[in-house]
Amino acid sequence: MKFLSKFLNPVTLKRLRRFRQRKRAFWSFVLLSGLWIVSMGSELICNDRPIYLRYEGESYFPVFKYYPESEFLEAGKETRPDYKKLERGPDFADRPDNFMLFPPVRYGPYESIDPESLSSRETVSLLLKRIPQVGNVNVDSRLKILRSTSCGVFFGMEETELRGVSITDYWPMDGSFLQAVKARFDNAESPALESTLSRSDGDLQGTILKLSSFKKRSRSPSSVRIKFYEPVDDMTSGATIEFTKALQVAGDLPDLWNRLTDEERSGLEELVAGCFDAPVYPQSITVSGEKYSVDIRRNDIAWPYPPVEGHWLGIDSAGRDVFARVLYGLRISMTFGLLLVLVSMTVGIAVGALQGYFAGAVDITGQRLIEIWSAVPFLYVMILMGSVYGRSFGLLIVCYGIFRWIGVSYYSRAEFLRLRGRPFVDSARCMGIPTAKIMVRHILPNALTPIITFFPFSLVGAIGMLAALDYLGFGLPPPTPSWGELLHQAQQFRWAWWLILYPSLALFSVMLLGVFVGEGARDAFDPRPYSKME
Repeated sequence: MKFLSKFLNPVTLKRLRRFRQRKRAFWSFVLLSGLWIVSMGSELICNDRPIYLRYEGESYFPVFKYYPESEFLEAGKETRPDYKKLERGPDFADRPDNFMLFPPVRYGPYESIDPESLSSRETVSLLLKRIPQVGNVNVDSRLKILRSTSCGVFFGMEETELRGVSITDYWPMDGSFLQAVKARFDNAESPALESTLSRSDGDLQGTILKLSSFKKRSRSPSSVRIKFYEPVDDMTSGATIEFTKALQVAGDLPDLWNRLTDEERSGLEELVAGCFDAPVYPQSITVSGEKYSVDIRRNDIAWPYPPVEGHWLGIDSAGRDVFARVLYGLRISMTFGLLLVLVSMTVGIAVGALQGYFAGAVDITGQRLIEIWSAVPFLYVMILMGSVYGRSFGLLIVCYGIFRWIGVSYYSRAEFLRLRGRPFVDSARCMGIPTAKIMVRHILPNALTPIITFFPFSLVGAIGMLAALDYLGFGLPPPTPSWGELLHQAQQFRWAWWLILYPSLALFSVMLLGVFVGEGARDAFDPRPYSKME
């Protein structure tokens, strides 16, 4: 503050002191400024080009200067080389005097990551699904079994031992089911019927017995078929186990896996190992007398991909590092917001100053023209200009700037109208000072108070508007890094939580810090002390 006191007047120093006393606003300003400064050096943090390269005794700086591939390879082209591929080549891998120094994050915002770099993270899913027991018996009128097919498990005996066994000795049937069986032997037309039963010994709980629909025949049937099957819920019982290429289990082992014999486990592991090279067809195994289907599927690397080592914020739908996209998006958002606010405030202050200072016909005419201009739909203009000239950063600044100045002009006009009749302005006119100098040197510094407090909120609005336009597809052209574009991807891949969380968190944090700075600036420039009723 002592250094600034040589250049600033006491009123401005007092306002700066007030702003610094608002700790939340002051530290938000420091943090927001620091983030912007860091983002301006994004190339030194995230880049697929090395910061420094040493080759054949010469020093190169690919981050700051373009070098063709022919600079490092005799048969190279005049295009930019793939430095990561060049690093793995013999000129660098076999010669320690040639080396590259990459940024901390070796991925750029436009670089599509090679899926082979994540091949070690490929897994295979082993799905073991219970195959339900199904069988049927043919019974006579006394419910004695005449024939049986795959029903031995339901009675706890061999299939050949079931002939002559009475069902009711093992499965106590309710009256409605017995009535339905009797109706079929009486040759009476009957609908299909199901009955859920449990054995008296507690085995095979919830087994379902089913009778198909019956139509009247020319003579009574000699036997009735009853179908046995386990409930549908048992069909979904089983387990899913994920294996890595090293045949390590990714997660906890289910109890079913522990029930397998060593021979069965080794056989399944062989199938899993083979699935990494070729598809494996579904099979079936028997575990403790129960049949299970075996389905083995390879989980290939696909975009978007969740956060992993080296890609701490994940990978987007085009295979690009999300951290690099968020960092470069911060620079673009902050730079766009600052440029837009400066352009719109410059135009708005100039237009409002002319209206306020000259008043009369100039003011009335200007207000009517502004009202007409404000009625023009911004989004339609943006779409039209983008279709004619193509989307670009400069076009967005121009299109935003020609509409965003209107609100600032109202504040500027009001201040100039208020100050034009003050004694210091009349004195300047009497001294013969030119009109332009009176407006710029005398009135403008006193009219900036509400405009300066409006600046942080305008910046927040500009950043949010850019994100919204990018989300809708009318903003910056692809593949420009943008928070709104990442959120648009998140809408397409709603299961990719990292595409929702990190861009949203970055946008929320920057806008929140901007609001805190705006509140502090408003309090600092308010001549009345802050008070509240107790």
